[in-house]
Amino acid sequence: MKKIEGLIAASFAAYKDNGEINLDIIPEIVENLIADGLAGVFICGTNGEGPNLTIEERMAIAEAYVKAVNKRIIVMVHVGHSSIYEAKKLAAHAQGLGVDAISSVSAFYFKPSSVKALVISMAEIASAAPETPFYYYNIPHLTGISMDMLEFLNLAEELIPSFRGVKYTASTLHEYEACLNHKDGKFDILFGFDEMLLPALAVGAKGAVGSTYTFAAPLYNRIIECFQNNQLKEARDLQMMSIKMVQSLVKFAPIPAQRAIVGFKGINLGPCRLPLLELKASDKELLIEELEKKEFFSTVKDCIKNHSF
Repeated sequence: MKKIEGLIAASFAAYKDNGEINLDIIPEIVENLIADGLAGVFICGTNGEGPNLTIEERMAIAEAYVKAVNKRIIVMVHVGHSSIYEAKKLAAHAQGLGVDAISSVSAFYFKPSSVKALVISMAEIASAAPETPFYYYNIPHLTGISMDMLEFLNLAEELIPSFRGVKYTASTLHEYEACLNHKDGKFDILFGFDEMLLPALAVGAKGAVGSTYTFAAPLYNRIIECFQNNQLKEARDLQMMSIKMVQSLVKFAPIPAQRAIVGFKGINLGPCRLPLLELKASDKELLIEELEKKEFFSTVKDCIKNHSF
């Protein structure tokens, strides 16, 4: 598998009103992602509420996405779990589906005490899907695991035959750049902070995974296009729009707020699953009103018109 280029949408979980997962809506989600110019989809991660789902639910979601995508875009499946044995079941299942890649966070209750312990844990998970490219999911602000990623790359290369790279969801751009350039760029380091995409492009990013790409991919595709064409003023202005949007999200709760935006754009993802709480109707109205005042939605529409890929 060659290095991933472009945007991978970290899709959101969808539920029925009774709280059961909604598989029926997945084809609609996929068609919207493809129409928006996404390179792929990352499922059952943070925004897909993987830790809130049973492994049976996660397997069913993976099956539905693989069927709906039908090899048109990349499918990456997050298989991380607090139990490595459960993670291995998810990894083996994903390989059986023929997905393009799997990824895993560290165990997040009993945490590895060293880079070596972390890599050994990831190697155990990856061993259940030896033919499928494996990416470590580095997201220290949620897992509480902050390790030296250069040391991780060296050990992972040695101990994980299927290792391809890292989904790097951290704001430490200096380490991100160092990982990109490690061993002459041998590994695929996907950037994970949407509101910092332009700085990541400046240090060499080619691929990125993010939640807001689910509903604002044209904005980010335009940022990439402007960066590549040296239209830096427009790229900075558009990245600032992303920042303004994220500033609105964090006034509420980021995942429920983003789910509300997806709903506003026409796809009803249903209620959240505890411990997440769906935004109140009044808060949804405030969020949408604030984003409209910031001209977020109109900017995304303009990016569709201006996009020349």
